[in-house]
Amino acid sequence: MGEAGRGVGGANPFMGALMLLCYSLFTAVLLIAVTASASVNTLPGCPATCGNVSIPYPFGIDPNCSFPGFELSCNDIGNGVYKPFFGNVEFINISLQAAQARIYNYISWQCYNATYANVSSNTWRLNFTDNPFRFSDIDNKFTVVGCDTLAYIGGRSQKEISYTSGCVSVCHSRESLTNGSCSGIGCCQTSIPKGINYYDVAFDSKFKNSRVWNFNPCSFAVLTEVERLNFSTASITTRELNETNGGRAPVVLDWAIGNETCEVAKRNTTSYACLSKHSKCSDSTNGPGYLCSCSGGYQGNPYLPNGCQDINECDLKEEYPCYGICNNTDGGYNCTCPTGTMGEPKNGTCNPDHSNLSTSVKLVIGIVSSTSLALLLLLSIVVYMVHERRKLTGIKEEYFRRHGGRLLLEEIKSKQGLEFNVFTKEEMEQATNNFDKNRILGGGGHGTVYRGILNDSRVVAIKKSKIIDDHQKKEFGKEMVILSQINHKNVVKLLGCCLEVEVPMLVYEFISNGTLFQLIHNRSSGSNISLDIRLQIALQSAEALAYLHSSASPPILHGDVKSSNILLDDTYNAKVSDFGASMLVPKDETQFATLVQGTCGYLDPEYLQTCQLTDKSDVYSFGVVLLELLTGRKAVYFEGFDEERSLSSCFLSAMKENRLLQLLDNQIINEDMELIQDIAELARRCLNVRGEDRPKMKEVADELDQLKKFKQHPFLQHNPEEIESLLSEPSSYNENESSRYYSIDNKAALNIECGR
Repeated sequence: MGEAGRGVGGANPFMGALMLLCYSLFTAVLLIAVTASASVNTLPGCPATCGNVSIPYPFGIDPNCSFPGFELSCNDIGNGVYKPFFGNVEFINISLQAAQARIYNYISWQCYNATYANVSSNTWRLNFTDNPFRFSDIDNKFTVVGCDTLAYIGGRSQKEISYTSGCVSVCHSRESLTNGSCSGIGCCQTSIPKGINYYDVAFDSKFKNSRVWNFNPCSFAVLTEVERLNFSTASITTRELNETNGGRAPVVLDWAIGNETCEVAKRNTTSYACLSKHSKCSDSTNGPGYLCSCSGGYQGNPYLPNGCQDINECDLKEEYPCYGICNNTDGGYNCTCPTGTMGEPKNGTCNPDHSNLSTSVKLVIGIVSSTSLALLLLLSIVVYMVHERRKLTGIKEEYFRRHGGRLLLEEIKSKQGLEFNVFTKEEMEQATNNFDKNRILGGGGHGTVYRGILNDSRVVAIKKSKIIDDHQKKEFGKEMVILSQINHKNVVKLLGCCLEVEVPMLVYEFISNGTLFQLIHNRSSGSNISLDIRLQIALQSAEALAYLHSSASPPILHGDVKSSNILLDDTYNAKVSDFGASMLVPKDETQFATLVQGTCGYLDPEYLQTCQLTDKSDVYSFGVVLLELLTGRKAVYFEGFDEERSLSSCFLSAMKENRLLQLLDNQIINEDMELIQDIAELARRCLNVRGEDRPKMKEVADELDQLKKFKQHPFLQHNPEEIESLLSEPSSYNENESSRYYSIDNKAALNIECGR
């Protein structure tokens, strides 16, 4: 494990008082010594540069030249070349205005051979704990380069809040790589939160790279500046990344003064850092502390007395336009029209001054000018509105045609009794109050769901998706007809769509009581979810999925089964939703990595190998939902980098070691343990690694139905004839499964958002 950066231990009270005294003395000296020069950027007698890097105060190359915590050293790195360092971290440059610094960060790597028997690696961390630096959440991203690679980033903020996220990069061949693209194929990125001042890297050893070793010998991971990343195929096929800049990549640091807000810092004038009388203070937006900047009309170094100097706006006409006579003032400028003219010189509207004309002439000129201007303006508005309306109408008609709207209308007419509406864009805007943010019910990688009220007062859920591919534009109308015919009490009903927009919107029935995820994981301390309710939700969800797999025509694969896609009404009846969401995701297999956007913890492991979504993929995801119902835990809960961060792996380990009781939700731990064991065993079979070893969704639903009947009629355990009678009720599902599944995203759209 490599390490860069430095940490500061516990504070010594004597040293702290001494540093404060020294700083006060420096301030007194500065008030005398610093001249009113715009070029002043450092303390008197202190070096302004190290090599070719400017060192503005509060930074300095000596304890006497810097604000506490901002001391740098100027080191000779060879051949007489000098670079600034903080500990052993090299600074590339420092921006006083942006309150940022760019540094070099070592790239973590892992190399392997064809059998994965000989793996070498080196992982790095950066630690700025108790220092004024934190990683920029805007300019940096955690970046992973490699094929079949999963790497994690762990971080910590100054408030000791831990953070863990991950990034998966997958590619099957050299030909699938694209230069300059870091969207999941050979290269992936994920954002970091605010306030992180420590980070480290770990590679997931369960991802075996033996099948891509011949063209991808190494994987890399690093927190780096987004704008500086230029991914190329050479990053995969060679060790180029580890051989550039000494195996380092630039990363952007935000910095701030102290840990106080401006309001608190101003109370202590001896330690307050904004010394220039023309400076202002603002709280840091990335972690604790505050920043200083020059007031409007001034520029320079706000951390030095007289550091903020007046700007001569008259010399900067592009930034401060003046089409008349310009006069610079302290902190501003005056711009007036030339003699004999009047108007607004900053906008270039100095017109002849008619103040000497008679009142009647002025009146006539004014009336004529005003009338002409008003007529011209009115005519322009009318022409513009007509043009825009025609343009908008043409655009809406083109979208309607492109999305198969005419075919959809013909299909609706041909199918008697089909309750499906094609809404206009105006109806959608009216229903959502122009997509008001207060109407948002939820959102994710594929789009946003709004609560809408139609003209007939029906409350609906309107999904505004983000992307659609060209193939689906042609097939969209036909697909809408297929989905609109889904009729099951436990499947959210698709009521209609809007085709007059670039990406069609879907209209669903509104379910009032939130999601299963919210019920399990956001419950209040006093709420209780009985085993009966959990079993009811599981059974109804399984029946809905079995219906989609076996009775829908053509059969439908959900592709994104998870607790947040199971809605609940006021009596906890389950309704499976979002079965149409992934229809709007690209189906091109070559774009596989960009499609992997489903939630961590629900992924079918077989899918990651085959890139093929099957009905057994839904079964695996449903198995994870069963675990959430039994344990009350989320599908992924990070506790470091150990093997049991995944609920499914933790559960399988517990089943193997006969310690299921340790995982169960406390609310059901005293209920029917035999029934719980049966449900757990069913979940275990759903989680088999090989899809062919998992039960079909119809079999899962039947087994849950039997368990529920045993729960309601426990006496049947001793009456075989009654069991046979009770369990021989006719099934509502079609046993003849079609060989072709209507996969709403064909190849799957799985959301890997581990860090959220």
